[in-house]
Amino acid sequence: MKYYLIAGEASGDLHASRLMKALKEQDSEAEFRFYGGDQMQSAGGTMVKHYRELAYMGFVPVLLHLPTILRNMRQAKRDIVEWQPHVVILVDYPGFNLDIAKFVKQHTQIPVYYYIAPKIWAWKEYRIKNIKRDVDELFSILPFEVDFFEGRHHYPIHYVGNPTADEIKEWRLSHPSQDGARTPIIALLAGSRRQEIKDNLPTMIRAAKKFEKDYELVLAGAPGIDEEYYNQFINGTGVRLVKNQTFDLLSKSHAALVTSGTATLETALFGVPQVVCYETPLPQLIGWLRKKVLKVKYVSLVNLIADSEVVPELVADTFSQQNIERHLEAILHGPEREKMLAGYDEVWRRLGKENAPKNAAQKMTSLLTGH
Repeated sequence: MKYYLIAGEASGDLHASRLMKALKEQDSEAEFRFYGGDQMQSAGGTMVKHYRELAYMGFVPVLLHLPTILRNMRQAKRDIVEWQPHVVILVDYPGFNLDIAKFVKQHTQIPVYYYIAPKIWAWKEYRIKNIKRDVDELFSILPFEVDFFEGRHHYPIHYVGNPTADEIKEWRLSHPSQDGARTPIIALLAGSRRQEIKDNLPTMIRAAKKFEKDYELVLAGAPGIDEEYYNQFINGTGVRLVKNQTFDLLSKSHAALVTSGTATLETALFGVPQVVCYETPLPQLIGWLRKKVLKVKYVSLVNLIADSEVVPELVADTFSQQNIERHLEAILHGPEREKMLAGYDEVWRRLGKENAPKNAAQKMTSLLTGH
């Protein structure tokens, strides 16, 4: 069968590449054409466009690159119609992909599958109307989404397990000598985008420096961010940068400061106590809006999955050097540390199913073939 996939950023590229490999195991005749990245390219198939030409985040960058974004959308729609795949598989990236889903549903008979459900439970819940109308099958990697989509909106979905949990289990099996040997390191994970790093890293460093006499401060470099960009923040601070070694770093770290995102879940699954940090512009206003506009109690995946405050979230009006120092000190040793580690056990339990890409591929091919 012919599969057309669209992933719009680095994490989607990784998850889509693993799904492609799993689809090949289920379907020996699988052909792929995609918008994606290097990971998907290594899995095989034809790359139409790299996600670097798609990934514009924030109002101003999107506005500045709007002609390019619209041109990419038109090209994707035209290419899907010309290639006539058996299914279009959209991976996260809802701003772009929900528009593609609408077009495919209106103008073709091609089924639309969505792998890694859009996070409309946080905000833009109105998008449920588009999903119900335009998406034939929705595949979730977060267990709490089942209650949101099925219980709240009566839209059946498939929870297939969590690929981040799979990746960490695989890493641990292949690095038994490195896993669990804790050393006096405080890890800094400051986000994957330049703006996030610029907003969060300086304050994270200032807070962590209080403990540098007893702990080494090590920064995990994000894919696609060059060392020169980090150097403007870490030169003269004693912070050491490591690139492409995040799992290795987490396996050794005693504690971590983490910008909200998938990294919070990775940190938890490696058993590293953490403080979640996320600075925003206009913090007082954003703090108020968070209480009034966000549909969920928490912003970190750890707390959302556990449905309780396992890790402290210092976001918007609670983000400050003083608050980070206070919470970091509490988790370096003592009862708060042990309580957090016990909460991580509950996160593992709730994630449940193993091998998300394989589960998704089996379900997709079963639906497509009618078996």
